[in-house]
Amino acid sequence: MGQTLSEPNTTKETTSVRNDSLVVASSSMQGWRVTMEDAHQHILQLSPEDPNAAYFAVFDGHGGSMVARHASIHLHRHIVNRAEYQEGNIPEAIREGFLECDRAMKGSQELKDEMAGCTAIMVLLKDNKLWCGNAGDSRCIAGVNGDAVALSIDHKPNDPLEMERIVSAGGFVEFNRVNGNLALSRALGDFIFKTDDELPQNKQIVSAEPDVQTRVVAEDLDFVLLACDGIWDVLNNQQVCDFVVDKLAANTQPEDICEQLMDRCLAPDCQVGGLGCDNMTVVLVCFLHGKPWQNLVTRCQQFAKEREERQQLQDDEECEIAAMAVSATATASDGGEDAIMSVAAVVAASSSRTSEDDSNDNKIDAAAEADACSNDENNVIDDNNDNGNSKEGCDVDNKENTQNDK
Repeated sequence: MGQTLSEPNTTKETTSVRNDSLVVASSSMQGWRVTMEDAHQHILQLSPEDPNAAYFAVFDGHGGSMVARHASIHLHRHIVNRAEYQEGNIPEAIREGFLECDRAMKGSQELKDEMAGCTAIMVLLKDNKLWCGNAGDSRCIAGVNGDAVALSIDHKPNDPLEMERIVSAGGFVEFNRVNGNLALSRALGDFIFKTDDELPQNKQIVSAEPDVQTRVVAEDLDFVLLACDGIWDVLNNQQVCDFVVDKLAANTQPEDICEQLMDRCLAPDCQVGGLGCDNMTVVLVCFLHGKPWQNLVTRCQQFAKEREERQQLQDDEECEIAAMAVSATATASDGGEDAIMSVAAVVAASSSRTSEDDSNDNKIDAAAEADACSNDENNVIDDNNDNGNSKEGCDVDNKENTQNDK
């Protein structure tokens, strides 16, 4: 897990920016770690290269902060200056921009011998579209009508396709870590894992190649949130989405939401397996769609109310089943075949409702996966090219499992 302080450093570096379309906030906190290795970036106008584009990113450093800091300053320029970007092929510009940034650092006198690395999760907005590029296990979600939609997948060494590349490049996976050391399988930097000059960049033991997803910015998109795994170790996608929705419903400002989310994820001590003890960084992008801020607040109030009503209905059903069980147990104490049948009926009713709930949950999960994979313009479009590193199916888009600390 790395060295920790005796008490967490909860000082936060928080900023916010806005224009007629977006309200954006970011915040970072060192937490229990001895040093702060995260970096981030938010730019409402990518001037002078492309004033019509906006850019947001989080970089979770490990082994030091130099690679994360360099990437936060330079990655977006590598992307927007690519020929692919000028030609309108933004997904390819993002992929090649990541690789170019990594090459530039590897060739830099300052960074070529650097042992550090970093994840990179970024979002670029332009012409009412959103592109999300990711290398590593930081994560991005979209809040759509109160539901979390995954815009990235975590790159972990035990993923079959990731493991195949690692082994083919001469590495191994031990304890779910690359060569028993690194808890993620794609990153900028980490040049010790990128030493085979006969292999292309995307075939090295650790690759800097990102997965890229595209989404149309429709009226149902309320916010996008990018964060390092210090957040996702503690809360899953939907829990983070619910947290943001509830705070927006209370008219909490985005910069306060970022700070409160980190406080929510901070561990009270470091005796719980390291969860909540990492550096934390959050970038929250709220979409106004040309309407007043209050419109977003009202939408989130409705989503929060609907969720509360669903939860109340579920609680009422559970109470009803519990009451039936108590009554049946009391009857059974009097003995007799009728009493036994009464208990059996309660068990059957409970099982039936549980099965129905599970079936509904599965339908919801299937619908969410279909939404994340659909090529319809109103849904996420998978822009990963067929290079052997892309993921098959969409179950990986909604990984909610607790991630290992780097």
